[in-house]
Amino acid sequence: MPESATLAYLELKTAQVLFAKPTCELAAAQRDQVRELALQQYALEASVLRAPEALTAQVPRASLEDALAVIRGRYPEAAEFDADLARNDLDQNAYLLALERELKVEAVLEIVGGSAPRVSEIDVELYYQYHPDQFRRPETRRARHILVTLNPELAENTATAARARIEAIAARLAKSPKRFEEQALKHSECPTAMQGGLLGELPRGKLYPELDAALFTLDAGQTSGVLDSPLGFHLLRCEAIQVERVLGLEQARGAIREMLEKRRVRLCQQAWMKRLQPA
Repeated sequence: MPESATLAYLELKTAQVLFAKPTCELAAAQRDQVRELALQQYALEASVLRAPEALTAQVPRASLEDALAVIRGRYPEAAEFDADLARNDLDQNAYLLALERELKVEAVLEIVGGSAPRVSEIDVELYYQYHPDQFRRPETRRARHILVTLNPELAENTATAARARIEAIAARLAKSPKRFEEQALKHSECPTAMQGGLLGELPRGKLYPELDAALFTLDAGQTSGVLDSPLGFHLLRCEAIQVERVLGLEQARGAIREMLEKRRVRLCQQAWMKRLQPA
């Protein structure tokens, strides 16, 4: 039978992945599902730790402490961490042992993955040639916006008042287009105001249709007229245009190599773990 603390740790992790909740908050049916999956995970990990490769796998104390510090850092106070563990049938010592076991499994799999076939330059070039669509990059626009929202319960945000406010901003920008960031910071009612209204590098289809259509008719450095959306009234500025392009092999080479290496390691690990399972 699994150690109760280790099983509690696996149940907690499984519950968070499946239901975004700790074990203690699950309904009975959810708890049963989590328990079954945690038992399966325990059995698989036990097989990994019995394998010959586990004899040389080590978990440096510093790695264990760093992993624990990351988890503790999610809690404002140490007492909250302890209380959360207790609610899920764990304490710090049990949690540390279960975490060390998990890291040991990862270390074994890292050793196994080290035997994956190497990725050659030919492998990289063939992948690039046979997957051209993966290296196409659509046209994007670097955009900023100013938003004045609609709220009939607020005098300054009725349709008439909001329209007057956005038109006053537009008039100021018509005289001084370079003041867009300043005007966004002062007047925009979108959280992006703190970044001068920056929306980022946008491909088609990321904004409301009315805004999207307008953005992709603007030239670089041009500001739109007043635009309507379900949120309210907007002004859009296109700062720069990155035309549609295809990444060259040299640009894509590093990402291709990394992806192929990860894939080969994963396949090597999966094949190895499959051999561990009884027929």
